[in-house]
Amino acid sequence: MTQSPTPIHEVVREHYAERIKNNASCCGGTSDCCDSESSLYPTDLLATLPEGESTVSYGCGDPITLAALQPGQTVLDLGSGAGLDCFFAAKKVGETGHVIGVDMTPEMIERARSSAQRLNIQNVEFRQGYLEELPVESNTVDVIISNCVINLAPDKSRVFAEAFRVLKPGGKLAVSDIVTDGPLPEAIKKSLSAWAGCVAGAVEVKDYIGKMETVGFTNISITPVYFEKETVDSAIAELDHGIELKTVSRDDVYKAVYSAKITAYKRA
Repeated sequence: MTQSPTPIHEVVREHYAERIKNNASCCGGTSDCCDSESSLYPTDLLATLPEGESTVSYGCGDPITLAALQPGQTVLDLGSGAGLDCFFAAKKVGETGHVIGVDMTPEMIERARSSAQRLNIQNVEFRQGYLEELPVESNTVDVIISNCVINLAPDKSRVFAEAFRVLKPGGKLAVSDIVTDGPLPEAIKKSLSAWAGCVAGAVEVKDYIGKMETVGFTNISITPVYFEKETVDSAIAELDHGIELKTVSRDDVYKAVYSAKITAYKRA
């Protein structure tokens, strides 16, 4: 099956194309929807890249530490963006390992390839494609990472099915993502710009787990990392003007939305 872009794909792609053109970081517009890269990653990991290289980050966590990568592994990054997590991963797996980044936004792929060449990181490659139809062969990947991207995909069941397909038996999924504990307000869920802002596409954690279990993942672990209220306020403030913000209960959003550290495995 060939993936055709949905309106959600188009809005998300346009949003991030514009952000990379303007060298903006994170999911939101003028305000970040997540912490700065200096607080997301440990100091020793940041030190593996030249100073200043980690300024373009669109994530909500640290999947690299969560993945516990080892030399020689093949790693796949779902929604690799400008390549930051791929570059960290490339340093972890070393010359005998290999890292593949997949992203649907041409501008992101171009920036990531340019940065890899400038940094002389040779064990990484970037492929343009959709997470719902990965340009990766089956049973070839040791570890899959992703950072605040699966929530952007309209068909998460297909994303998990594709992730399961490309993992080797015994392979690991280690992602940071946005999930919810309870439903989001309808005004937010219906907003396309709220999808691009890493809010509307978040699903309830029980559904997230259910979709993973359905395709075959086992030993699923989810650890919540709650946002500050100011962070959620920034994300809501970036939503499109079509939303009547006075109808949105901020308390409902505060209680519902959080980042999570998620690991799962493909049975050996």
